[in-house]
Amino acid sequence: MGQRTMPPAQCQPAPTRGRLSAPCLLFTSLHLLLLLLQGAQAAIHIPKDYVTNDLKQPPVITYQTRSYTAFYQDDVSLRCEASGNPVPTYRWVKDGTLYVEESSITANETDDLKSYQGKYRCYVSNELGTAMSDEIELITDSTPILPKEKRVRKTVHEGDSVVLHCNPPNSSVTPYIHWMDRKLMHIPQSDRVTIGLDGNLYFANVLNKDTRDDYTCNAQYSAARTILPKEPISLHVTPSNMVVKSRRPHLHRPEGKRSQYLALRGEPLTLECIPHGLPTPTVTWTRKDGPLETSDLITVSRYNHRLEFREVLESDDGEYSCTASNTQGSITHSYTVTVEAAPYWTKVPENQRYAPGEMVKLDCQAEGIPTPNITWKINGIPITETDGDQRRSIVGGTLRLTNVRYGDTAVYQCEASNKHGTSLVNAFIHIVELPPQILTEDKVMYNLTEGSSVFLDCRAFGSPPPKITWQNEFGELALENARATQFANGSLQITDVMREDSGMYFCSVKNLSISATLAVMNRTRIINPPQDLHVPRGQAAVLQCEYQVDQELLDPTILWRKDNNKIMTSAQDDKYTVFENGSLKITDVQQKDAGSYSCEVMTKLDADKASGSITVVDKPDAPHSLRLSEKSSRSVTLSWIPGNENNSPVSEYVIEVREEMHGLSEVKRVSAEMNHLEIPLLPFCTYNFRVTAVNHIGTSDFSLPSESYTTPPAKPDKNPGSVRSESTDPKSMVITWEEVDRRHFNGPGFRYKVMWRQAAGQGPKWNEDFVSHPPFTVNNTDTFSAFEIKVQALNDLGHGPSPAPKLGHSGEDTPLKPPTGVAVNQYNDTAVTITWTAVDRESVRGHLLGYKIHLKRLGPHQEHHGNRKRLLERSREESWEIDVLRDEKEEKIVSGLEYYSNYQLSITAHNSKGEGPPSDPVHFNTPEGVPGAPTDLRCESPSQTKLSLHWNHPHKPNGVLRGYVLHYQAQGVDGSPSEVQMVTIHDPSLNNYTLDNLDSQSRYFFSLRAETHAGLGEEAKVNATTLLDGEPPNYVNATVGETSVNLSWVPGHRHRNVGFTIHYLRKSAGGEWEESEQVNSTQAFYELQGLQSGTEYVLEIRHKNITYWTQGLQTNGPRLSEVQNGFASQGWFIGLISAVVLLLLILLILCFIKRSRGGKYSVKDKEEGQVDSDARPMKDEAFGEYRSLESSDNDEKRSISQPSLCPDSKRGSDDSLAEYGDSVDIQFNEDGSFIGQYSGRRDHHAHADRDSSGAASPTNPNMPRPSMSFPNSVTGILGGN
Repeated sequence: MGQRTMPPAQCQPAPTRGRLSAPCLLFTSLHLLLLLLQGAQAAIHIPKDYVTNDLKQPPVITYQTRSYTAFYQDDVSLRCEASGNPVPTYRWVKDGTLYVEESSITANETDDLKSYQGKYRCYVSNELGTAMSDEIELITDSTPILPKEKRVRKTVHEGDSVVLHCNPPNSSVTPYIHWMDRKLMHIPQSDRVTIGLDGNLYFANVLNKDTRDDYTCNAQYSAARTILPKEPISLHVTPSNMVVKSRRPHLHRPEGKRSQYLALRGEPLTLECIPHGLPTPTVTWTRKDGPLETSDLITVSRYNHRLEFREVLESDDGEYSCTASNTQGSITHSYTVTVEAAPYWTKVPENQRYAPGEMVKLDCQAEGIPTPNITWKINGIPITETDGDQRRSIVGGTLRLTNVRYGDTAVYQCEASNKHGTSLVNAFIHIVELPPQILTEDKVMYNLTEGSSVFLDCRAFGSPPPKITWQNEFGELALENARATQFANGSLQITDVMREDSGMYFCSVKNLSISATLAVMNRTRIINPPQDLHVPRGQAAVLQCEYQVDQELLDPTILWRKDNNKIMTSAQDDKYTVFENGSLKITDVQQKDAGSYSCEVMTKLDADKASGSITVVDKPDAPHSLRLSEKSSRSVTLSWIPGNENNSPVSEYVIEVREEMHGLSEVKRVSAEMNHLEIPLLPFCTYNFRVTAVNHIGTSDFSLPSESYTTPPAKPDKNPGSVRSESTDPKSMVITWEEVDRRHFNGPGFRYKVMWRQAAGQGPKWNEDFVSHPPFTVNNTDTFSAFEIKVQALNDLGHGPSPAPKLGHSGEDTPLKPPTGVAVNQYNDTAVTITWTAVDRESVRGHLLGYKIHLKRLGPHQEHHGNRKRLLERSREESWEIDVLRDEKEEKIVSGLEYYSNYQLSITAHNSKGEGPPSDPVHFNTPEGVPGAPTDLRCESPSQTKLSLHWNHPHKPNGVLRGYVLHYQAQGVDGSPSEVQMVTIHDPSLNNYTLDNLDSQSRYFFSLRAETHAGLGEEAKVNATTLLDGEPPNYVNATVGETSVNLSWVPGHRHRNVGFTIHYLRKSAGGEWEESEQVNSTQAFYELQGLQSGTEYVLEIRHKNITYWTQGLQTNGPRLSEVQNGFASQGWFIGLISAVVLLLLILLILCFIKRSRGGKYSVKDKEEGQVDSDARPMKDEAFGEYRSLESSDNDEKRSISQPSLCPDSKRGSDDSLAEYGDSVDIQFNEDGSFIGQYSGRRDHHAHADRDSSGAASPTNPNMPRPSMSFPNSVTGILGGN
């Protein structure tokens, strides 16, 4: 530690070793310059944990007596205490002469007290130096005594000012004065009666009650432990008329107009102002050169008669004044306060230890008024009286020593003095050499996260300062890391740490060394911080706080705060919920939940914090304070005051205008910037208004309704609209119109005036009538006659505006004549152009709406070629209508006609009354076209080398079929196609064709087209392969139950279905071979039911007396014989059976009696009764017959019959599943529901069409193998033993 370390607040090292930031570089350069000019100073501070053995120390004075006054011998006690090693010695010097060599001084009772008066200093010494105390002045004084005095008696008039003098005995200490009576009670003081600093009792004016003869002044000398009571003073106040007279204020103290005060800094000062006058004057204090502010240091006391300074400061220097005033006037006294100061320290040197060779600087700075003089001493000897040393220099109050040596160890005294006193301070310099020690604990573990900074501590101490070296676990110097910096205190700082910085580090000092381990973990990060949310009131809000922490830092603490206040979660309150990922859910968000939210994820090493906010938005509050102004007969101005927007700006205001008289309302909308609206009104209406505000959250409640406002009546200002005729009768005209809204009646007695006249031939005379509502009928008119019509509104106050006439007509009739000149021209094969001549307008007898073309397809066109009749489509007729509007031309293109068809058409004109007579029919034909595709094209495989194609004729031959063209192409196993083959079928009546000599390993693609004279039609496509001969399965998986066995196998790929049976033998006495129903090889599954539990069986699959598979097995569960032997032979069981049989007989008798009396019950109930009574003691498996009966409804749904359940009937009935093995497709859906298709009996080798889901079809050879959805096959149940 050869140089002073830079304070961290001034300059921190940059993260890169060897580089400093620009400000730091400038500061360092200046600091080096000062070191070159001034040398270095580095005091030694021995740490508490540094182990020392009897370290020496120069003397340090810990206590010394202050100057005081002694009145008795036992008051004399001068003490001086000090510490040091070795133990210091003491000596006292009095008035510059050695007085005694002891640590304290006490008086001898035989000595004169005055002999002890003087100025003392204490000197404390050991081998390292001498410390000296401040100068102690001991003053001796005799105990004050009272001189003999005459008793004072005073007589004054009421209202006079009076002074009672105390005149205490003189002493070196100031006494404390008490004015008391003979009962030792204090004389009450007030703004009228006051004790002065001189001890006198002052009366501003006296009253009769002030008369007494025991005013006693008591002078208390605390240091002398004495109270001296003076002779009582008698005061007699005589009544006087002067009481009614007033006097201007004057001052008892101080005298004159101005006073001068010299005050020392830190000492108390009291300014007094004691007035007299009548009435009693009041006193106020002011400061002339600034405001007078009272505080703990400046107070006004004694009823404002004193201004007290507890400790005078330099700032108290200035001009003060007191003003005494009453009703007669005022008087002012000025005080000039001059503040000076005895020497006081602003900087004192400290006791320090240094290593040899260091530079030492002792700063000693003092202030005072006047400026003090500073002198230096070494071990109590003025420095001017010591030998000169070039290494020592004094500049101002600073003493410098360079290249210190052990001989420079001493106690140095700095003394400041001016005319008000002296002050001395001791500071020792101890030059020591201490062996180095490492004070930091060994093997410290430092855990931190990436990106942070770490200080590896290595505190070492010694004198001279030891050199510290850091190395990593690889023996490399730690400072080779650009992010590492070593400080003067030995700490190694690594900034922006990384994972590769982890490891052990070694700190070495000479032959001493410690290690430290650095573990760097991933930094805690909030990866999805909370956002600024706008949440509608009442909804829930989720603030995200997704985080990542190091796997070593498990269970981080998630702390949420709202507005810097911690959020507390509770199991009883679901207001706040913090999820495992750190997110915060707030339910039922209200306005109080708005604010700033912060999420802090804290681990034991670091933390991350992110903030968001919630702004609660809501629909606005309702507007209020609605007011109506500028009222008139046709308008009013509505104004309102907006409600709170609730953090969502109002987009518009909606005004509901309610008309009370007619119960009508309307809505007006204005922008959010407006809070008033002029609303147009109608006469003879009563209105009130409500206002609501709208923002993007919703609509506010309506405001309270405004006051009602009624407008006066007036004539109608509008007539009814849409005046027209709606006549249906040719002999009358019906006039109708849209009624006037009730709000526009404008007054009482509203009605309509209807006017009409013929449009020509009848003159200008109008017919009129009055009605209250439409319609109005004019009778006895000609068919479709034209009239001028008008409808006018009126009420009791007058007519509405004059209306303009409209043209109306009487009722229409159907047209009289058909269109003529109908012609048909071919547009294309399926479209024609139809033209006609328009009808005469007069024959329409109404408004012509247009024409209707009636088109009918009579059937296909019949043709014969040679002597052979072609195959034709079955004849059918089709009819439709085509509307032609009156604005269109008398021409229409009709498209979408069918090929090779015969059509008929006619045309009618129509008006609103209906159609007129049709035109003469016109016939035309369409030409022949190419046919549609053959339908239902499918393949079957009779053998391994044959494929049979089947199809149906095209739905639309579009002409006479001439035959079919078949194209097919083979695709080998390697996927290579062969040449396309073509077959022409000349007989159009054929619907199948067989191809032979095909390759069983190839796939075939077929395309079939029908042909007419127009050419080949659309094609039908299918692809297929031939099927191989099938055989029963020879590998079967058996799953055993209690009364059944599930058998499953994989059907052969591209094999035709083969029927087989399952034979089973019970291995017990009397067992016989039994046979199941016929099973299809493509089923893939079969359930053999009706077995006995706990019984051994042999199962075989046979086909044509050949066995393909056999297996022995045993069903699960107990043997039936064991159950019987267990309890069936017991007496209690026989008794129970007997009782049951008896009950059954009784029930049968009761049923017979009921039936004989005419009672009825269903067969189903009977059967259920039998099942319940017969089957209750036994297992369900033993009564398969009843199960078969109960499932008969399901059997009907399956469209098949169950085989007989009797053991003698092995193959079942003629309708058994075995008979329909190839034609019944039985499966279950995924939910277990039954699906199937019954298609009648077929040969076992016949191939199903492509729509079958049974055996693999040649049309779909690559279909997936059958699923494990199982057919519901049922077998017979074995009989009981």
